[in-house]
Amino acid sequence: MVRLDRASLRGGLIVSVQAPEGSPMHEPEVIAAMAEASLNNGAIGVRLESPEHIGAVRRRCPEALIVGLWKRTFAESQVYITPRWHEIQAVWAAGADVVALDATARSRPDGESLEVLVRRANEELGAPLMADVDSIANGLEAARLGCAWVGTTLFGYTHETASETPPGWSLLEPLRAQLPDQVPLICEGGIASAGMATQALALGADGVVVGTAITGVDLQVAAYCRQMAA
Repeated sequence: MVRLDRASLRGGLIVSVQAPEGSPMHEPEVIAAMAEASLNNGAIGVRLESPEHIGAVRRRCPEALIVGLWKRTFAESQVYITPRWHEIQAVWAAGADVVALDATARSRPDGESLEVLVRRANEELGAPLMADVDSIANGLEAARLGCAWVGTTLFGYTHETASETPPGWSLLEPLRAQLPDQVPLICEGGIASAGMATQALALGADGVVVGTAITGVDLQVAAYCRQMAA
């Protein structure tokens, strides 16, 4: 059984294995291969988007720690990371060990509330949730509501933090000092090197999620080419 406590996560790397729609890397078998390569080389888990990709990795890597989410967009809301009960159910059913969802204060589609979603996930599914937050206040509120993990994923990506640039260094020490001792703190967003990952741990993160810098082939190649053509 996969362990999700702070001791098991401490100092660990979770690789976000995602690819944009339309990319050849978006194929489930490619995602599963990248996930397996990450796990084979020391990652303690992977973060995956969509039930299809979660299922593909679960079949290929049955013992893997999977943090799952589903990005869906709705005209009436800015929330897109596992926004509704429907997406939570689908991600859990696909084989995720932890379901990541937007836990900011923004209004959600269909008028659903974070409080109700967390309660239903805990009571009806027994699904641990990773709260993707943008601020200290939202991280503490997510933990109060019952989210199992708190991550700095949305720092710099909400209206309130649009002037900030990830990583969310300023969130780590205050959150670690104020979160319940049993709630793991994850640094995610903007980690571009092993040195930055180590800095996140020094500031209080229990684990670090890295995506683009490791698995973002499309974005990385495009960035190299832009820079070299300038």
